Amino acid sequence: MQFLLAFVVVVPLLGAAAALLPAPPGLKGRNPDQAVLRHGVTVTGAVLLAALVLAAGFDHDHPSKMQATTDISWIPALDVRIHLGTDGISLPLLVLTALLTFLCALYSYFKLPAGPSPKAFVALVLLLESGTLATFAVLDLLLFFLAFEMVLIPMYFLIARWGGDRKQPAAWKFILYTLLGSVIMLLGLLLVGLKSGTFDMVALATDNGRGLTSSVQVIAVLAIGIGLAVKTPMWPLHSWLPDAHTAAPTVGSVLLAGVMLKMGTYGFVRILLPVAPDGMQTFAPYLAAFAVVGIIYGSLACLALARPGAKGDLKRLIAYSSVGHMGFVLLGIATMTPTGVNGALFANIAHGLITGLLFFLVGAVKDRYGTADLDTLSGATGAALYGRAPRLGGLLAFAAVASLGLPGLAGFWGEMLTLFGAFDPADGLSRPAFLTFMSIGALGTLLTAAYMLVVVRRVCMGEKPEQPQAVADIQSYELAAWTPLAALTVLAGLWPAVLLGLTDPAVQKLLAGGKS
Repeated sequence: MQFLLAFVVVVPLLGAAAALLPAPPGLKGRNPDQAVLRHGVTVTGAVLLAALVLAAGFDHDHPSKMQATTDISWIPALDVRIHLGTDGISLPLLVLTALLTFLCALYSYFKLPAGPSPKAFVALVLLLESGTLATFAVLDLLLFFLAFEMVLIPMYFLIARWGGDRKQPAAWKFILYTLLGSVIMLLGLLLVGLKSGTFDMVALATDNGRGLTSSVQVIAVLAIGIGLAVKTPMWPLHSWLPDAHTAAPTVGSVLLAGVMLKMGTYGFVRILLPVAPDGMQTFAPYLAAFAVVGIIYGSLACLALARPGAKGDLKRLIAYSSVGHMGFVLLGIATMTPTGVNGALFANIAHGLITGLLFFLVGAVKDRYGTADLDTLSGATGAALYGRAPRLGGLLAFAAVASLGLPGLAGFWGEMLTLFGAFDPADGLSRPAFLTFMSIGALGTLLTAAYMLVVVRRVCMGEKPEQPQAVADIQSYELAAWTPLAALTVLAGLWPAVLLGLTDPAVQKLLAGGKS
């Protein structure tokens, strides 16, 4: 188990370096480009297989226990250790990251985005995977920061070199926002480590803030929280996200929405909730307020983009929907209750599956029509995707209703549990305030349903023209890349206990200060 977790984190990094080397003579295939793309599929497939074996060997009877741990001294003077481990909170995120990266590599093998060298593309995707997996596996504050920052450069280049229109401004906006937030976060992490005498996240969680004064906790939550909120993204620190998604290539959008946004919310749960509980309690009402504003703001922005004549970009609309969905995750965390935090973690995974699928589908629509502009797509009556490409239209409608939280699909449980958590927040938090937040969040679910149904009506329905533009239906490689996401969306919706059974004991222990 120790070897498997280290393998999952390190192999993508080694694979990224190997991607830049010449292919061995027997593995060149038809051409060097095909060889390096096959290399990407092979490495991400091996990582996914290792992650699945890790999940199968995980002690499901004790998901609150940190397992597959590695603890090696790295910088003794600062007591920084190479400390890896996984529990019921991080394991689903590790598997989700490995799955989405493999599906992106598989998709890119057949549909490589236009841009420079495929070698650089594959190396950047693998570097991004390594940094994301390390973020969910490390148990040292400084290593967490290094892994957190490791993903920025590859994503910057994926947007700047393989993106679409206005890719350079979008890439710069992404890197500047996230770097500024990270500098502030680093100050907060150093404050916690120096004041408590350790950077070990397990020891800090067990101490449960007892080694930190209330004022230090408040400052730490403010500093660390800003950095995490930018990455989440939380309103009003979200404005980099729509530009980045609109400009990014399809696989860049899938990885950005599916796994990178989860790094911010994971930091709230793994670091701030157990390490600085007093500081979190001080800021919880404000975090919840920003969260519900984000829910409403994201939904209204999507409605504005979806209306006829707005020239709304479909990728931009899905990006704004992420602002609203991540608002539910932040609301669940702000309740500081097991119900709310479990809902937040469930919503994290559901968002990764559903929005990852949505970005794949929107990318396919853009490839077929040459545009993601809703007005151009829908024309006078609608794009009639049901008639032109019925399987593609049906899957897009499925992903849309999953995103709006239809019962029986993955999007339902996370939102419901976060609202239940807001109904009865932790002791010390204002229940009337959180009841208000719950009501606003419930309104957000109605607005989400409204804009998603408008999108389905305009893109999937409509009169089929007498001489329609030829639109290819789902190809075999697309079916292979998208089917696992659709299947897991149904599985998580019908059998939520699989995920909640992992997260709940770990969350209970985390909120109890390391006591099971």
